[in-house]
Amino acid sequence: MAEPMGFYTDTTVCIGCKACEVACKEWNQLPARNGGVGVLSGDSYDNTRALDGTHWRHVKFVEQFSADRQDGRWLMMSDVCKHCVNAGCLEVCPTGAIMRTEFDTVVIQADTCNGCRDCIGACPFGVIGINPVSGTAQKCTLCYDRMKVGLEPACAKACPTKSINFGPIADLKQLARGRVGQLHEAGEGRAYLYGADETMLGGLNSFYLLVDKPEVYGLPPDPRLPSRNLKRSALWSTLGAVALAVMGVFHFRERGSRPENPPENHDV
Repeated sequence: MAEPMGFYTDTTVCIGCKACEVACKEWNQLPARNGGVGVLSGDSYDNTRALDGTHWRHVKFVEQFSADRQDGRWLMMSDVCKHCVNAGCLEVCPTGAIMRTEFDTVVIQADTCNGCRDCIGACPFGVIGINPVSGTAQKCTLCYDRMKVGLEPACAKACPTKSINFGPIADLKQLARGRVGQLHEAGEGRAYLYGADETMLGGLNSFYLLVDKPEVYGLPPDPRLPSRNLKRSALWSTLGAVALAVMGVFHFRERGSRPENPPENHDV
């Protein structure tokens, strides 16, 4: 197996240019808009809105300004599939359409996908969607076709500020930790890494440097695998079964205490 590869995204140098979005769509031949109709979202400059089957890269714009607009800041982040080490989508796929590549990335094989949507519900980051043309689930492949021939993903190549960094995971973590230290020394004590260690789904092969809470960027603070809910679901199922059994016992005891045939009425 090749060395694990992935993305490290430094949100502090993202300028919201959307070059990554354009490069992703161009290389993967994705439609510019669903249905070819553009709708303004009204949410800052974000009209892509979310990751889905035709948007594999999504630049988020977070405006943090005072009521008089005199004080504040912009937070921008280019979001993408996290290519989790422990991937919920891969865990639930019934057809084997989702595979882990030799680069430790996660890819959906369109020719095997039956469009059941199980992976969509299993992904805690909401990155997967149905492509309306193929009718199959699709998401970022980390440009698997480019990686196989030694090329970097299109989005990373297009990024003008090196907000999106591509390479071996070990090297990216070292680079990211150095950047966090640099920001702390410069007075930005809120800088930290999201998904760079094994505590989050075994580690994210696409991790981020953030300067605010994950929820501010639309990221879950504690993403979970579907299997982590099995014990809780099993407990509630067991309690439900016990409750039904108890109700059944009382029901049959009550029936047993009643006379089978009511007394005849002899009044004339």
